[in-house]
Amino acid sequence: MKSIKYLTNLVAIFIFSFSLSAQTKPVEENETLSLNSGTIDSQFEFIFKKSGNFKGTNGQAYEAVKQAWLYTLKAHTLDSLKTVHKNLNDTRAIVKSQAKEITDLKLNLSNTQNSLNQTDAEKNNMALFGMQMSKVNYNMLMWSIIGSLLALLIFFIYKFKNSNSITKDAKHALAEIEEEFDEHRKTALEREQKVRRQLQDEINKQKGV
Repeated sequence: MKSIKYLTNLVAIFIFSFSLSAQTKPVEENETLSLNSGTIDSQFEFIFKKSGNFKGTNGQAYEAVKQAWLYTLKAHTLDSLKTVHKNLNDTRAIVKSQAKEITDLKLNLSNTQNSLNQTDAEKNNMALFGMQMSKVNYNMLMWSIIGSLLALLIFFIYKFKNSNSITKDAKHALAEIEEEFDEHRKTALEREQKVRRQLQDEINKQKGV
């Protein structure tokens, strides 16, 4: 009964060893087989080579394996399983950590992209009276204002020169009128004096008569 149990364990371990074949190194022909060193596969090979062959009463071939070897192989297999599970847990922890780092990097990238878009928007837009407008529209508005102010300046300069010319003409006309008025007053004064002399002469003549 114990032999059947041992054989069952041996078959189970053998099947498991093939599931670990991707993680164990294939046994080379010139590799020294040992139960205490090498891969699980090479330890199985050691047992296969060291086990004894016999035939049962029914003529079926059996393998006789030392119980101590099976315990040793079981311990090594369990150690390998622990190592595999530890590596798997470590790998899962690394994957989880890397996934968190990737999430954080994506968030930082998204924030950076938003900041870049905001910076581009601020760079390409100008604020005027609390309103945002593109640089093109801002420049057009500024040049329109400058053009309008320049046109008003030219108009005022023209009006000023025109008014100055009109003022000069008015002053010249006023000077001419004042001159004519002086001449007229002078002439009137001379006439008045002449009339007074004539009147005095007549008065004198009347007295002499």
